[in-house]
Amino acid sequence: MKVVEKKKYTIEDYEKLPEGSPYQLIEGELVVSPAPSPEHQRVSIRLSVMLFHHLKEKTKGEVLYAPVDVYLDEENAYQPDIVVVLEGSKAKITQRGIEGPPDIVVEILSPSTAYYDLRVKKDVYEKAGVKEYWIVDPYMKSIEIYSNTPEGFKLLSEAKRQGRVRSELLSIELDLKEVFE
Repeated sequence: MKVVEKKKYTIEDYEKLPEGSPYQLIEGELVVSPAPSPEHQRVSIRLSVMLFHHLKEKTKGEVLYAPVDVYLDEENAYQPDIVVVLEGSKAKITQRGIEGPPDIVVEILSPSTAYYDLRVKKDVYEKAGVKEYWIVDPYMKSIEIYSNTPEGFKLLSEAKRQGRVRSELLSIELDLKEVFE
């Protein structure tokens, strides 16, 4: 039996896709990302607005939301739900997207993307140097915030259904009632 090697895709292949293609490049694999649910979008908008207002008042930086390409290496180009790039970040915002690890990445779970968000992408974000990784579950009404330490991502703050979560990087507390109203 002959084994056929699977082709690994690169950033060069990814950039040849038509603009707006529903793909992410995850570990050299083109993965289709279907449109998010209305509840996913509601949570994304609420969080984006909260972060936007906080950054405008307290910190210098930018909040961007999907779809925006985040280029991490030759085999990984993601479209996280929300990213925060602070002044002085390793990440640079360019015409093609964000090059390098954003300071904060927020992934809002959906049935079709949860595996990648919780496993593969989380590991790549950690290795790339994302400072905080937020996992938001609109169905469980929960948020987990991980901080990147010398030992890797460590759970910094979490809440489920009620309560507050805190980002050390932004010095902000978010009330779950306001996120999941």
